[in-house]
Amino acid sequence: MGDFLPYGRQSISEEDIEAVVGVLRGDWLTTGPAVGQFETDLAAHTGGTPAVAVTSGTAALHVAYAAAGIGPGDEVVTSPMTFVATAATAALHGAKVVFADVEPDTGNLSVAAAKAAVTGRTKVVAAVDYAGLPAELDELAGVAHDAGALLLEDAAHSVGGSWQGRAVGSIADLTTFSFFPTKNLTTAEGGAVVTPRDDLLDRARKFRNHGLVRDRAEQRYPDEGGWHQEVHEFGLNYRLPDVLCALGSSQLKRLAEFKKRRAEIHARYNAALADVDGVATPPSRPGADPVWHLYPLRVLDGRRRALFDHLRGAGIGVQVNYIPAYWHPVFEDLGYRRGLCPNAEAYYAQELSLPLFPSLTDADVDRVADAVRAFFGA
Repeated sequence: MGDFLPYGRQSISEEDIEAVVGVLRGDWLTTGPAVGQFETDLAAHTGGTPAVAVTSGTAALHVAYAAAGIGPGDEVVTSPMTFVATAATAALHGAKVVFADVEPDTGNLSVAAAKAAVTGRTKVVAAVDYAGLPAELDELAGVAHDAGALLLEDAAHSVGGSWQGRAVGSIADLTTFSFFPTKNLTTAEGGAVVTPRDDLLDRARKFRNHGLVRDRAEQRYPDEGGWHQEVHEFGLNYRLPDVLCALGSSQLKRLAEFKKRRAEIHARYNAALADVDGVATPPSRPGADPVWHLYPLRVLDGRRRALFDHLRGAGIGVQVNYIPAYWHPVFEDLGYRRGLCPNAEAYYAQELSLPLFPSLTDADVDRVADAVRAFFGA
């Protein structure tokens, strides 16, 4: 049967280990010089857009919505074809989440559906770069800005990619990244918010650190003493420690290599499965330069679960990404009902993520493709 193949995994080098050990031997474990270095290093991959490192991709979303100032009475329009955190973090700020349907072939937020969903209460339109393919960012920015809202790009899958020649992170008002081990680079747990706007950057930095105000010029009671700090708006501790930022800076040196290998694997799957009746290979879009985080195969004719069980039985750790966010009981209990976004539900019913990570060998890819072909008798 061969070794078990997970659908994703980290790629750690000796250089990564040395970078972490170097911090452990130093004076700083948490908020020290490696944080600023990682933020600077990350900005080199976002078209120079400043970054705020945080503890996870979920934290990045929570911080980004805080920076946008959302609260009760506000609405956030987003895609249901995402991990639940994209919507949950908006709901935790008290906003109403409005789910808009996706494009039937890419799983990305539909521009027409987003446009139909915005109202005078919409404060953020949150697009998701599903599988690493950037959403239709220019048109979605137009939809958001015409409604007086911000565009947030949930780029948990797409760090290192670009859209129409511009780096992911340089286009939306707010962009969030995830550095979980299965993602395009890792800090173990970690994430970041990037934004070109100074006001949003300041709010993100404050929310990451309890909302603390240490600048005397901004304080209400600046003459209390040299120790004084104030909280003007509530925040949380979402600080990413030095030891993990050092890992991130080291990983960023190989992001181009990771991207190249992911593209090779994606193309190898496409070639191997293009002629298989019963599946559809994932599309791209003109002007997209993705970092393929997932390989989302579409399994037709209601056979997704059978193929999932077949491949898992063969030691191939396929996954399904994602259950439509509003199907989770927490949203069901708020009154959301199945049938809300038909394209997303149809996409979910067919989607199966094949293993995709940089250390996957060509032989591994062929093993997976052969197992899929054997299931369909191809």
